[in-house]
Amino acid sequence: MPDRRRRPAARRPALPDLPTEPVPTSLGTASIRREPGAPHRVTLMLGGTESSHLDLLDPAYLEFEYMQQMVAVLDAARPEVPVRAVHLGAAGCALPRALEARRPGSTQLAVELDEVLAGLVRDWFDLPRSPRLRIRTGDARAVVATLGDGAWDLVVRDVFDHAEVPRHVRTREAAAEVRRVLTADGLYLVNLTDHPPLHKARVEVATLQEVFDHVVAIADPAILRGRRYGNVVLAASPAPLPVAALERDLRRLPLPVRLLHGPDLSSFRGTAAPAADPPAPDDGGARTPS
Repeated sequence: MPDRRRRPAARRPALPDLPTEPVPTSLGTASIRREPGAPHRVTLMLGGTESSHLDLLDPAYLEFEYMQQMVAVLDAARPEVPVRAVHLGAAGCALPRALEARRPGSTQLAVELDEVLAGLVRDWFDLPRSPRLRIRTGDARAVVATLGDGAWDLVVRDVFDHAEVPRHVRTREAAAEVRRVLTADGLYLVNLTDHPPLHKARVEVATLQEVFDHVVAIADPAILRGRRYGNVVLAASPAPLPVAALERDLRRLPLPVRLLHGPDLSSFRGTAAPAADPPAPDDGGARTPS
């Protein structure tokens, strides 16, 4: 007679014991919000603002739409291979964690300005250990300046000071530093937020086009039509981007997005001029004695 006894269900991994109150960091506070009905899905809040979303049981899962769009670009440009990636703006390291799960063997560096936060997320979340993922504290642009030429396949910029991208990481000089550390076919992915009429997004397009030969923009059609505030993802590379494959992959995402490239991107940019570093302080004309 067959054994009809019910086999015990497989146990789900225990969820980590995460804080229920805000925790002080170097630059503010961090807190954890669990998703109702799905306690394995959590959002890292920084100063009360959503910063990172992680599925504690599924490292490959990405909730934020702009991260889904970034992965679509990477998958089209570099299908299913390990990458050497720099993440400017680490927060909860949701994207580095997902890339490790999707592309085992990747080598990643995450840069986080908040030193205490960098330690907390190591304790709270199941992040890849060094050398697969190193977390370095410091200013994003200053850290890029220390990296070697042509050493990285991917640089992701997701740097915010409250709701604004700091000016010093969105100038043509900052983009040129990123270009320097990328391989000949490397990829620079930028996340920004903007309100209608999307002046900041247009300036960022102009800035990247001055440094990189190939640039595309991705966003919800309603954002591009100036109907609401939201995220815009820019992708730039010295090498041609696989636009047809990218359009196909973007159509598979849960929510509709539009890809701007070529004449459409030029029309979107309009007359926007690139952003530049401020001029060096005037030394007052002082001369060194000869």
